[in-house]
Amino acid sequence: MAIQRINPSQLFDSKPNGHSQGTIVESGKLAFFSGQVAWSPQHTAPPDSLAEQTQIVTANLQVCLDSVGATRDDIVMARVYIVDLSPERLNEAFPALLEFFGDVYPSLTGIGVQALAGPELHIEIEMVVRVPD
Repeated sequence: MAIQRINPSQLFDSKPNGHSQGTIVESGKLAFFSGQVAWSPQHTAPPDSLAEQTQIVTANLQVCLDSVGATRDDIVMARVYIVDLSPERLNEAFPALLEFFGDVYPSLTGIGVQALAGPELHIEIEMVVRVPD
């Protein structure tokens, strides 16, 4: 099952932002992962920094990928929720996001929110993943 990234020339070039404008997936299994936050199985308090929380969230996303035998190339779409989203806060999260997504360029939506499931949380990411045959 192949994934094709779509970036129509009539739309802005989204690759510098680490994503594609669209994704086509041939039929097959998909996994829908709930939003991952900077919580650990040990219930340790998340760091205060958005940048550090983003690193934990992307590590949790990797666990999700591993659980279905997928790689980052199999990410179809991701939604990133950031509390009090601003250009400055986006710049805090971007290094870890770009490191995680690399040159995969999934479809990506960034959404500013007032709050998440816990008052200490700054970022949550959910994703849709193609499950390899």
